[in-house]
Amino acid sequence: MNFSWRIARIAGTDVKIHSTFVLALAFYVWQGYQDGGTAQALITGGFVLVLFGCVLLHEFGHIAMARHFGVRTPDVLLLPIGGMARLERMPEEPIQELLIAVAGPAVTLAIAFGIYLYIAVTSTPPSLREMWDGADTYLSQVMALNWKLLAFNFIPAIPMDGGRVLRSLLSMRLGHQQATRIATRVGKTLAVGLGLFGLFHTPPNIILVLIATFVYFAASVEQAGAERSAADTDVPLSTIMLTEFLTIPVHTRLGIVADQVRNSLQHEFPVVDNFGHLEGLFTRNHLIHGLTALGPQGTVGESMASGVPSLSPELPFRSAFGQLQASGLPALPVVNGAGAVVGVLSLDLVRDLMLAGRLRRN
Repeated sequence: MNFSWRIARIAGTDVKIHSTFVLALAFYVWQGYQDGGTAQALITGGFVLVLFGCVLLHEFGHIAMARHFGVRTPDVLLLPIGGMARLERMPEEPIQELLIAVAGPAVTLAIAFGIYLYIAVTSTPPSLREMWDGADTYLSQVMALNWKLLAFNFIPAIPMDGGRVLRSLLSMRLGHQQATRIATRVGKTLAVGLGLFGLFHTPPNIILVLIATFVYFAASVEQAGAERSAADTDVPLSTIMLTEFLTIPVHTRLGIVADQVRNSLQHEFPVVDNFGHLEGLFTRNHLIHGLTALGPQGTVGESMASGVPSLSPELPFRSAFGQLQASGLPALPVVNGAGAVVGVLSLDLVRDLMLAGRLRRN
C-alpha cells in the first residue's frame, strides 16, 4: 500500500506528502477550531502550511547542491517531523556531502534572517527572546520557527543535517566507514537523550519522543550498513538484481500498456521483440509523454529509450552500478549469454538494498 501521494513536480523532482502529514494537519486544524472556531482553524492550518513551505525550500537547498555535483533527486517527501529529499546516491567526496548537508540549513538561515531584517526595517528590531519565541505577529512566529528549525537540524545525529556534517568532517580523516560508525553512535546516543527528555517533560512531549524514535532507527539503519564488509558490493549482479519483473513487447499499443501497468509497482520495463531479445527500456514517463504526443494508438517502440546498454548477470555489483550511473537511466536490463532478459537493476532497488543494510558505499 502506498502511504504517500505526489502533489507537484518541481524542476524534475516529485513533491510527495505522507499520509501522516495529512493527519497531523487535520489534528492542528481541529485543535485550532476547538480553541477559536473556524477563523482560528484557518489561521492554524495556514500557519502549518507556511511552515512546511519553509521546510520544502530547505529540502530544495539540498537538492540544488546535490544536482551541482551531478546527483539526481527523484523526490522529496513531507512528513510531520519535516522533509526528506531522496538522492539517487551519496556523493563520493566528503566535501560534497558536507556542502549538500549545509545547503538546506543555509536556505533556512536566509528565510529567518530575511524576515528578521524585514521586521527590523518596518518596525522595531526583535529582541533575542522574540527571535526565538516569536512576538504576536504571524510573520514573527514564522521567523521564530525557522530559527528553531535551523538549530534542530544542526543536532549532530544522522539522518539530520548536523549528523551528516559530522560524518563528512570525520570522513576526511577516518574514511567513510569509520566516520559512519562514530556518527551513528553519536546520533543514537542523542536520540535516547532526546526521547527521555520528551518522555519525562511536564507534560510529556510526544512529538519529541516520536522524533527521537525516528532518529534512533534511522541511525541504526546507517550503522548496519557501515558494519557490512566492503566485499558485499563485489557480489555477482545475479544475486542482487530484480528477477520478478514485467517485459513489454515493442509493438504494444500505449493504451494497452497503460492498462497493464496501472496497478504495477514496477516503474521501468525492458522492451523485447517477438523472440524475447532486448529492444529498449520503457518507463512511466515514456508512457505519459507517449500518450500525450501519440495517443493510445502509439506504440511502445515509438516512445521508449532505444540503444540501451545491458548488463551481464556475472558482473560484480560495483561494476554494474557504475554502468547504471554512467547511463543516466533509472534502470538497466540484465541480459544473459543467450540474449534473454533475466533481470533488472534500478536505482530504486539499489536504494532499498542500501537502506536494508545489504549494500554499502565505500
